Amino acid sequence: MESLLSVGIDIGTTTAQTVFSSLNVDNTADCFKAPSVSIVSKEILYRGAVHGTPMKSDTLLDADSIVRLIQSDYKDAGIEPAAVDTGAVIITGEAARKENAAAVADKLSRFAGEFVVATAGPDLEAIIAGKGSGASDHSRAGLNTANLDIGGGTSNVALFRAGEPVATGCLDIGGRMLRTAGGRIDYMSPAARRIAAWCGADVREGGGCDLTKLEQFADGLARILEQLFLLSPRTDVFRDVMTASSSDFMPAHPIQALTFSGGVSDIIYGNESDPFKYGDIGVILGRAISRSRLMDLNVIRPGETIRATVVGAGTCSASISGSTIFFDAELLPLRNVPVLRLTSEEEQRIFTGEHDFLKKKLAWFMNQVGSSLVALAFTGETSPSYERIKTLAGALSAVAQGTTILIIERDMAKALGQALWQLNNKNLIVLDGIRTAAHDHIDIGRPLLGGLAVPVIVKTLIFG
Repeated sequence: MESLLSVGIDIGTTTAQTVFSSLNVDNTADCFKAPSVSIVSKEILYRGAVHGTPMKSDTLLDADSIVRLIQSDYKDAGIEPAAVDTGAVIITGEAARKENAAAVADKLSRFAGEFVVATAGPDLEAIIAGKGSGASDHSRAGLNTANLDIGGGTSNVALFRAGEPVATGCLDIGGRMLRTAGGRIDYMSPAARRIAAWCGADVREGGGCDLTKLEQFADGLARILEQLFLLSPRTDVFRDVMTASSSDFMPAHPIQALTFSGGVSDIIYGNESDPFKYGDIGVILGRAISRSRLMDLNVIRPGETIRATVVGAGTCSASISGSTIFFDAELLPLRNVPVLRLTSEEEQRIFTGEHDFLKKKLAWFMNQVGSSLVALAFTGETSPSYERIKTLAGALSAVAQGTTILIIERDMAKALGQALWQLNNKNLIVLDGIRTAAHDHIDIGRPLLGGLAVPVIVKTLIFG
């Protein structure tokens, strides 16, 4: 067994957090079977303080202050950045839309270690929060479990069935969408203004903090969250406040349990007496949710609430590709490799030996992403014949330039890698058991367990 030191760093709309974990990786197959390498256990080693996210303005994160906060977490944990093996830096909610979000993520990524990634995107946030809260694990007990992560700027939802995410979505609703100071409202997000007009709440920037009016506004927010779960018909305002690039949450399976995470969740599950304690709408929103129809959805308290996203980033972002892989260890590790995902039709064409179209598509993609190093991803086939693999290898060999990186979902990487090697393709990384989508990037770490496996993180780089 080997252990990986993993870090999760979450820079959110309201808070910034760091968690360090140990991920134990082992071969779980017996001696008469092919190796089966996976993460067999996880242990949180250190939970950093919940910091307020430093801001320079409403449009800029304070990058230097954020780095200093994370450096202090490393120091308090007694961990050097070079000791980190894997993990994720997550820029979430409204923070991901700030003008310098990508630059902040890049700075943290370089600071935090050799194999730490920067990632964002509402669907991925929803899945990470649901895994970190424990909703994913709860769904393995037989109940389809949704997790609603309500942060400062957004509410991310993911539905899990037997441990796997089956639906995701995100709305621009959160505790910091309306801020208060000195008895007045000093900020309202565009979504907050739209919702206030829809629900008839007389709240506006510069206006007073009338609790009755703010409760009316928060009740409007809760009603839109009810629409998210199809407890009432979806209105135009629901579409207006859907987060850009988010999936439309339309679950094909019944929701049998609901967990809440994020900063607002502690209000839903707890009892905060001061409605203006945090200088925003968070406490009032939490109270509104606790009296809404959402509470009829078999609500349970998860293992993690405010730390769900950072725990998920640190313990659930890495996958292990192993047992039937083929690679040149000298090429690893690799970071931020863009993924070109083939359609099912394109995949069938390369399985029959076509390659001219793929050569043109690869050239176009490399030009678009500004990189000659890309990962070609496709689904693959279950138990393909030797002739099918030879034909596929011939097509891929015809377009190979430099290092060839192939990411396949089905278990066929070793046979394909060997076929490519026989065709004199030497710089090869062929991995399977990894699911990717268009616009993803991947990080591939150093080999584990004597070369039986490599850690892989699939990430979505979406900012702005």
